[in-house]
Amino acid sequence: MSTVEKISIALPPEMAKIVRSAVATGEYASSSEVIRDALRDWTYKRNLRQQGVAELRQLWQEAATDKTPGISAGDVLDRLERKYQAIADAAGAAK
Repeated sequence: MSTVEKISIALPPEMAKIVRSAVATGEYASSSEVIRDALRDWTYKRNLRQQGVAELRQLWQEAATDKTPGISAGDVLDRLERKYQAIADAAGAAK
């Protein structure tokens, strides 16, 4: 078995109740198992966020160095206005 380090955490009563309930219903064998599972999920989500930020940073750098002409703000706004007007019209026709 791998070594473990014991730490103490403080939880609000609502969270402590959730942990105890998960153990009482047999979903988890111990409070420690609940916390380990929650930390694994948090770590996974944190890594996804960090990857997303890195991807956005890369895209931003590529866009900043791209010298091809873009679309004017007016054209973008016109497209958005037409798009959302079509959605509003479709919603009105559905009534």
